[in-house]
Amino acid sequence: MSESWLAIVFFFIFITATLFITYWAARKTKTTAHFYAAGGGITGFQNGLALAGDYMSAASFLGIAGLVALNGFDGLIYSTGWLVGWPIILFLIAEPLRNLGKYTFADVVAYRLQQKPVRIAAVIGTLVVVLTYLIGQMVGAGTLIKLLFGLDYVVAVVIVGAVMMTYVLFGGMIATTWVQIIKACLLLGGAVLMAIWVLSKFNFNPTSLFAKAAEINGKGVLEPGTKVVTGAWDAVSLGLALMFGTAGLPHILMRFYTVPDATQARKSVVWATIWIGLFYLITFILGFGSMVLVGKEGILAAGGGGNMAAPLLAKALGGPLLFGFICAVAFATILAVVAGLTLSGAAALSHDLWVSTIKGGHASEEEQLKVARIASIILGICAILLGIAFQGQNVAYMVGLTFSIAASANFPALMLAIFWRRLTTAGAVCSILFGAIGTVVLIYLGPTVQLDLLKNMDAPNQWWFFPLKNPCLFTMTGAFLVGIVVSLIKPERASEEGFAEMEQRATLGVITKAQPAE
Repeated sequence: MSESWLAIVFFFIFITATLFITYWAARKTKTTAHFYAAGGGITGFQNGLALAGDYMSAASFLGIAGLVALNGFDGLIYSTGWLVGWPIILFLIAEPLRNLGKYTFADVVAYRLQQKPVRIAAVIGTLVVVLTYLIGQMVGAGTLIKLLFGLDYVVAVVIVGAVMMTYVLFGGMIATTWVQIIKACLLLGGAVLMAIWVLSKFNFNPTSLFAKAAEINGKGVLEPGTKVVTGAWDAVSLGLALMFGTAGLPHILMRFYTVPDATQARKSVVWATIWIGLFYLITFILGFGSMVLVGKEGILAAGGGGNMAAPLLAKALGGPLLFGFICAVAFATILAVVAGLTLSGAAALSHDLWVSTIKGGHASEEEQLKVARIASIILGICAILLGIAFQGQNVAYMVGLTFSIAASANFPALMLAIFWRRLTTAGAVCSILFGAIGTVVLIYLGPTVQLDLLKNMDAPNQWWFFPLKNPCLFTMTGAFLVGIVVSLIKPERASEEGFAEMEQRATLGVITKAQPAE
């Protein structure tokens, strides 16, 4: 039980530190700008670390290490896919988003369109992404605490939900940002330490590590195959989801409003890419290290679909001390990401639905903060219920499905709004709804739900069964096509006329007026 006591100590140190940050942030969180965007006072370097902290989720640390440990080379598809999405954000998203928006990505999509229908559709897209993303985080948290303290899984998930709601309700984006920065530093430090420790056992030669893995588990672990994806089309579909889904994640897009200008937004992405790239290289070492030093049997015995590979590797390397530290870091990882997700969902419900749609843009600061905090509580309860329902699923795999929804529901509408003059209100609404609803329906009809969750073994023989685990190839393409076709069928003159102003502001950050002739 010594590792449990050490883990408890690390947990309390982290919780105490972050609650102090929350108390400090609560004293500064007086307006909606502070609650949603930290008052725009975060620097590019700080926001880059916070972005990395927000993005390096339980799926990254627990899920990818588990996938690599159990499947070998195939698990690398997730770390590669998640990394290559960042250049898309750097070159296409960061600057226009910061220049055009205020709190949510719906500010950009609705900039030159009719506000109410677009924002309602955007809220639906945001909530579907947020709630499905929360599943992976809550499953990882529940499995982790169950392993550590022997608590019932349901109790563990409830504890995580309660702590997360404390951060969001009182500290808002200021507290969430600093929790994410601290978590990113701890996670990078812990992962680097473990990777160096693993390599030290193989004379700092990764080839020796891979050779040992092949010796124990066969050469197949070093070869791409069909252990994580079911075939070529599924691999292509998953790759598209991981690449473009990043640019559609509401909690990632929301972070660009925390910096003062577009220059700092670009710097944020550069720094985030550096930290995330380093981390994903390390997870590959951690995965193979777990395969060799812990063994597949030990990882599977811990439950959770392989999610405990990294903590078990820490225990094998450094005993109770490192195990306790890494578990506390994993817990910090989950709390930081869940807080960011909840905040983005609350912003959609409060800013897009309540203030901009129901109240027509007229609501006091006090009222907006009250609605945002009520929305945070509702989302926290939903996160707890979903975490309980999806117990035992691999978190990287679950988050991969979320990226499919983000790539289909949010990314096409955002791209069309920024770069296509002829996008109309109807086109944007139909694109978002098709992407969100279509992806969820196909996931439900696919192997993930029908075979893995519902154990419906007759599903492949039923006419409605969808064969791919990840439907992004069809749904993202369809969302673009639906948005374009509907816009062409039902043109909107006011939207086209507003494109020039939107384009200028997206590029320059200001609207320049023509000078009168002398």
